Amino acid sequence: MATAMVDPNEPEGVVLTEAQLRSRRRRSIAIALALGVLVVLFFAVTMVKGPAVLKRPM
Repeated sequence: MATAMVDPNEPEGVVLTEAQLRSRRRRSIAIALALGVLVVLFFAVTMVKGPAVLKRPM
């Protein structure tokens, strides 16, 4: 079984460009903001409906 010589200075896997890293960061921030808005929306709806949310038949 032969083993290949690997350059320890060469990164493994895919190396992203600066533009790709910026795009990934913007996408991550957009997803986080959308999730935060959704959480706040669910909380607001629950507060508006009040305790009646818990008093329902199962």
